[in-house]
Amino acid sequence: MKASQIILLYCFIIFSISTQLQAQFISVNDAKIADELVNLLTSNSSCIETANPFVSGDNFTLGKNSYGTFINTNANFPFRSGIVLSTWSSTQSEGPFVRNLGGGGNLWLGDTDLNQALNINSINATVLEFDFTPLTNNINFNYFFASNEYQDDFPCHYSDGFAFLIKEKGSTAAYQNLAVIPNTTIAVSSTNIHPAINFNDKGKLKTCPASNENYFGQYNDNPANLSPINYAGQTKVLNASANVIPGTTYHIKLVIADDRVDYYDSAVFIEAGSFNSNVDLGTDKLLATNNAVCFGEDYILDTKLSPTYTYKWYKDGILLNSENNPSYTVKSPGIYTVEITLNPSTCFVTNAVTIEYTPEIILKNSNLIQCDIDNDGKSFFDLTLAETEIKNNIPNLGTITFFENLNDAIADTNPILNTTNYTNKSHPQTLIAKVANPYNCFNYAELTLELSNDIPNRVATITAVNTTHFGGNKNSATIEYTGSSDYEFSIDGNHYQDSPSFENIPAGNYTAFAKDKNGCGISNPFSFSILDYPKYFTPNGDGYNDFWTIKNLNLLPPATIHIFDRYGKLLKQFNSSNLNWNGTLNGLLLPADDYWFSLIFEDGKKIKGHFSLKR
Repeated sequence: MKASQIILLYCFIIFSISTQLQAQFISVNDAKIADELVNLLTSNSSCIETANPFVSGDNFTLGKNSYGTFINTNANFPFRSGIVLSTWSSTQSEGPFVRNLGGGGNLWLGDTDLNQALNINSINATVLEFDFTPLTNNINFNYFFASNEYQDDFPCHYSDGFAFLIKEKGSTAAYQNLAVIPNTTIAVSSTNIHPAINFNDKGKLKTCPASNENYFGQYNDNPANLSPINYAGQTKVLNASANVIPGTTYHIKLVIADDRVDYYDSAVFIEAGSFNSNVDLGTDKLLATNNAVCFGEDYILDTKLSPTYTYKWYKDGILLNSENNPSYTVKSPGIYTVEITLNPSTCFVTNAVTIEYTPEIILKNSNLIQCDIDNDGKSFFDLTLAETEIKNNIPNLGTITFFENLNDAIADTNPILNTTNYTNKSHPQTLIAKVANPYNCFNYAELTLELSNDIPNRVATITAVNTTHFGGNKNSATIEYTGSSDYEFSIDGNHYQDSPSFENIPAGNYTAFAKDKNGCGISNPFSFSILDYPKYFTPNGDGYNDFWTIKNLNLLPPATIHIFDRYGKLLKQFNSSNLNWNGTLNGLLLPADDYWFSLIFEDGKKIKGHFSLKR
């Protein structure tokens, strides 16, 4: 191949690459007037009437404007077209990211309304403002903020920012800023949206904490030569919206400015046609976001628009025949859509909302019975004893609040505070239990308080205590009783339980009780013992553990004990009347070792075990 051909091929490749790269950048036209900018913003909506457009900024010495329109063919850039408002020449917003713009100058003033909205000292402000009259009850637009402040630690100190200011035309009230972090009143700026930043401050490594990082989009310096715009970083696409009154004229002011320093410039990119007047049916009502509609309740979807408009309502995509009013009452879960044709008929809007319902709170009425010992018609009730039954074993229900009547329960006034020691006011008396689920939905149940004077028939009689012995930590006791009431049981007189069976009881002497839960009395005490053998003894004459013995063995039927050494030699035999061994054989001290025993009752039952002799 000839050298001239190689050179031509090389130039063609370079030209092709250059053309391809150039196609990745936005293209800005700054020769637009205010009316053209506003028309581009509202190009997709016939439901907004605009008037009195005005734009201001700096036209610079070269005739370049700080505002303009842009078009884009880069799939990685969020908008195909729109308007750009900047703090320097808007054409300098074209990519790639190569440098700081820095050309505003101190003679280009800021904006007092933006200063108030962002609490900054602005310079180099660009403003687009106009009047508009919506035909619906909601407006919104899509935008993102880009800035060369997204370098080094500048976001930690400088608040270049943008505001979307709105108020009724002619009003002396302060503007409302719609360009805020979603679900907050925090203004969009380089200080309020950025990731964590590590920087060097006079040789010391410091960190500027992240601020609303989930709304930061990206840095554009890696690789800088492919960035569609000439800004170091940008936010994600944000949506500004507001509820408005149909037919009312508002004044809109879109303004961007630098904070104090003009060298690091910023811009806002607003999507063409995204300034819309819509209908707002409200937020989705979802279980996942804890705002679902309570079971059994109606939920009204209200467009708040004129009944002279034409309405079509849909549930899950199916037309609801005869539903043609501005509002619709939801009674079941689904996706609800409204289509509205306004006057003029060229204005058409639609909106959808998802409605979910919480599970039903199924409660159970309950009652408590207390004995009226002194026959005065009054007694103390522990209302919390009925909570488990009232909740009907439904998990994740909140606390129960008790009220003396339904009106107080509904109004959530005059709750009963002394729930563990409540004195009834009548006999019988019905209280209202109010129970909430995690979605702050409520249901109600009745708690009836009753008194009883049938004291003798309610006191239990303990007839026996069935025990197991010599089980180590497996000893048990079961109380046998007679009685026709609801009882709780104890083997120490202090700690009570619902079950008459007790497990894992150490050896010792005990007293059993059965107590009426309704306060009608307690049984006579019933004494019993749990037997077990000691695991070791120390026959050294110090008065402690000198004998191996089974305490309280005399309480059981007669028995004989045999003690053996490890080789099976019988060392000692005694019965229930002679209950100990001192560790000797024929008067001689036996060595420290393990020994075995056999306990044989008259009925043939045997218990075997072993223990240690320590010296």
